[in-house]
Amino acid sequence: MGIVQTPNGFSLDNGGKRIVVDPVTRIEGHMRCEVNVDSNNVIRNAVSTGTMWRGLEVILKGRDPRDAWAFVERICGVCTGCHALTSVRAVEDALQIRIPKNAHLIREIMAKTLQVHDHIVHFYHLHALDWVNPVNALKADPQATSALQQAVSPRHAKSSPGYFRDVQTRLKKFVESGQLGIFKNGYWDNPAYKLSPEADLMAVTHYLEALDLQKDIVKIHTILGGKNPHPNYMVGGVPCAINMDGNGSSGAPLNMERLNFIRARIQEATAFVENVYLPDVLAIASFYKDWLYGGGLAATNVMDYGDYEKVPYDHSTCQLPGGVILNGNWNEVHPIDPRDPAQVQEFVAHSWYHYEDESKGLHPWDGVTQAKFELGANTKGTRTDIKELDEAAKYSWIKAPRWRGHAVEVGPLPRYILAYAQGVGYVKDQITESLGAFNALAGTNFTPQQALPTTIGRTLARALECQYCCTMMMDDWNALIANIKAGDTATANVEKWDPKTWPKEAKGVGTVAAPRGGLGHWIKIKDGKIDNYQCVVPTTWNGSPRDPKGNIGAFEASLLNTPMARPDEPVEILRTLHSFDPCLACSTHVMAPDGAELARVTVR
Repeated sequence: MGIVQTPNGFSLDNGGKRIVVDPVTRIEGHMRCEVNVDSNNVIRNAVSTGTMWRGLEVILKGRDPRDAWAFVERICGVCTGCHALTSVRAVEDALQIRIPKNAHLIREIMAKTLQVHDHIVHFYHLHALDWVNPVNALKADPQATSALQQAVSPRHAKSSPGYFRDVQTRLKKFVESGQLGIFKNGYWDNPAYKLSPEADLMAVTHYLEALDLQKDIVKIHTILGGKNPHPNYMVGGVPCAINMDGNGSSGAPLNMERLNFIRARIQEATAFVENVYLPDVLAIASFYKDWLYGGGLAATNVMDYGDYEKVPYDHSTCQLPGGVILNGNWNEVHPIDPRDPAQVQEFVAHSWYHYEDESKGLHPWDGVTQAKFELGANTKGTRTDIKELDEAAKYSWIKAPRWRGHAVEVGPLPRYILAYAQGVGYVKDQITESLGAFNALAGTNFTPQQALPTTIGRTLARALECQYCCTMMMDDWNALIANIKAGDTATANVEKWDPKTWPKEAKGVGTVAAPRGGLGHWIKIKDGKIDNYQCVVPTTWNGSPRDPKGNIGAFEASLLNTPMARPDEPVEILRTLHSFDPCLACSTHVMAPDGAELARVTVR
């Protein structure tokens, strides 16, 4: 390939040394990444590959639309609930069903519970170890760690020297036994790690605290949705009856005692986010103040559908408004319409699928999922043992979604860039305050346009959205209480539950601000059954391969021009890819058109 200039402005060079990371771990699903580094160990080419498949869109065909949420929710066990919510919204859009206010508020609390849980788990348990060295924490002075904790976040109650000494003792036993457990297989002597021993000990301590918090916050799902993961939803509302005079024995799970329990969990999460999570992100980032890499498409093209509506069915009330920014122009936000066949399209020129005309994309309502696994002429290895992929050919099970032909990044960072650009007051205040704190810690003077479109900015945006979701959740809780006190206890609208009331043909779309970005489900209904169903998920957008014009996706773009300390220990690759929190289980899908068996796995 040599040096290639892509239409979306990136220079690629597949010369030099090829580094293969397969699998990329600490993510949901199976992913492969290949990069080329030059003589200075700087990444000059990146190839992102989805290496797993699923068949839910095909499984859904011919089924009852009211059941779709229960199937698609199983796409992923991490972003639990967001596919179900997107599905019921798509069906309700198709059938013009309007849900009660209580149902809207309960759904919002459930969705934001997922955001808070997912963002905390992402940072501490999937991403923090790209920045934090737990082995180095053994060198820390607990007294100095306590002082650091009180300087970073004086309101956090757990900050005594004895507390940190106890954690350090536990960690030492892990290391000395040779059983590192959750900290095994890290590149702990890599110079890419920059934290002081005290900062490492503080972060590892909070890693353990987050394990406790994450199991408590999801109890909200068990009350409102019956269980977690995969809480229950229903077309027309929520399956959660209200009986303020009952104690649960009446069969109605929602009473004042349960509502107060939910409020307590929201308050606990809010305290953790504001006193631990957000301060940790800023403190850790200050040690990496020169690591302004990983922006990629975030610096130019971002997209989100918009979500967190105050008024159901009124997208103008989204507290994080949608839109598209192109070419880095934050002064112009293009409106987005997922119904427009010219806006959202999926391409397969470099994906293991087949279209009749692969130079063109298909809108999800007309989506086709037909497998075509073939390797390019320059692939090294075999079909069952690939050494290096040929990115000039087909190389991923992920399709390539585009907005009006443009590759875009989706996620909390795009949501925050779009909200900032559109003058959302709460978001502007958050960014101003957090960036001011970072600049004070790091001795820098970065602007939002400089700091946000980076790997660190992407990580910060998730923490800020987590904080915002806590605030919005408390507002939703108060609104729910007020509505119930006003005498409204309705949680479902079943006027159109009977398929006899449906039109012969209908189509709809549902969108959600999923933890990893803009999520959309498109459905076509015919004679009361699903005629076509397509999901275009955040990691499909971000992890997409090249399109027919050669535009690269967000994962690939984010890795370019990143220097690596030791290419054979790809900390920097993991650091940036983990900032997206890839979910390959969501993004890949394939089943043979005739239902033929594609593969058989025997477990002995």
